[in-house]
Amino acid sequence: MGKSKKPQEDQIPPAQQSANRVNAVLHLLKKQAPLTVKQDKFCNNACVERFLRAKGDNVKRAAKHLRNCLNWRDNVGADSLMADEFTAELVDGVAYVAGHDAESRPVLIFRVKQDYFKLQAQTQKGFTRLVVFTLEVAIHSMAKKVDQFVILFDSSFFKSGSVFMSMVVSTLKIIAEYYPCRLRKAFIIDPPALFPYLWKGMKPFLELSSSTQIVSSLDYEDQWAEANLQQSCRRTLTFDSDKLVNSSRFTFTVSHHFDSLKPWYLSFTESKVGPTDQGPALSPLSGRSLSFASPVGASARKVLFPSTPMPEKTRNDDASVIRRAATPKPSFLRSPAGFFPRLSPSKPGGMAGDLFGGYLKFYRRPYDEMSYRSKMRAPLSGLVSIVSPQIRIGNVSASQRF
Repeated sequence: MGKSKKPQEDQIPPAQQSANRVNAVLHLLKKQAPLTVKQDKFCNNACVERFLRAKGDNVKRAAKHLRNCLNWRDNVGADSLMADEFTAELVDGVAYVAGHDAESRPVLIFRVKQDYFKLQAQTQKGFTRLVVFTLEVAIHSMAKKVDQFVILFDSSFFKSGSVFMSMVVSTLKIIAEYYPCRLRKAFIIDPPALFPYLWKGMKPFLELSSSTQIVSSLDYEDQWAEANLQQSCRRTLTFDSDKLVNSSRFTFTVSHHFDSLKPWYLSFTESKVGPTDQGPALSPLSGRSLSFASPVGASARKVLFPSTPMPEKTRNDDASVIRRAATPKPSFLRSPAGFFPRLSPSKPGGMAGDLFGGYLKFYRRPYDEMSYRSKMRAPLSGLVSIVSPQIRIGNVSASQRF
């Protein structure tokens, strides 16, 4: 009888096995203590599956971990957090959801100042509640079939590597312990001088260290400038083919390959306006207006400078052949992040979704309090959401970076 039990378990489909493990975890939780309404809502199938995945599909360990998480949420008051408690943080943009990436994952930005705990008289528990509130807003703004988020740690306002290290480590520990399998990628941007050395010693003891990457924003300045150039040119140099007027004098062409200083050029080629009206051919010497020239001068110019067609320009649009002149950066401007290996866009092994270049626009985008409040759902939005937008429009804060 015992030998025939294993083949029967192997014949069970994986979906049914996962459902059985979820039911076993819920049974152990309810056996220890009954669940409240909010706890029962939190312990849905997707949540239990994440805890099982974090504990290697071990039912007992997952049930114990989930019970500790429920007790911690009750102590912190995660289900009773509202935006009214973090008015100063929302105005300054200390921690917020900047938007969603190409795969609809929320992008969180932590832009905490070094003297935040002194000026705001915040304790570690107050900062923990702020982190939990920001994570809950990001989770509530997720679309269906999305269960992960991306975090950007901005260290622009930190001079001490140890203080910044404590903030990053405490945040990562909260996510690893009470939000398992939620973090997709974390980027530490322009850390202080001593932070990389402290991070190297702390990295083996952090569970989410493999998902955390140190980057330097200076390495992506060229990519950011090129993206802005393409976006501005697409807005200004937009032509409708139905509204273009053909000219017999010259042709105005716009190139979509921004590999030169001028994305437009003039070609002195003959073009026909109609079946009966033909325009004169122009040479580089005769290609100017004759509106104020005398007929004699015009006729003499035609005789002395006969029209000759210009040779066509040959352009090589191959990205591998084009070489852009890069200005060498001084060594004293290099970030300490340059001493650590990082994924490069040119490497085939790096995933495009995990590279910092895709999240640079969120890092450069100015903070908008109204945009962040629009991502909050009740009861996280608090009592301020009841007030009309005309009254709340005065609370919009400018970006701390601009």
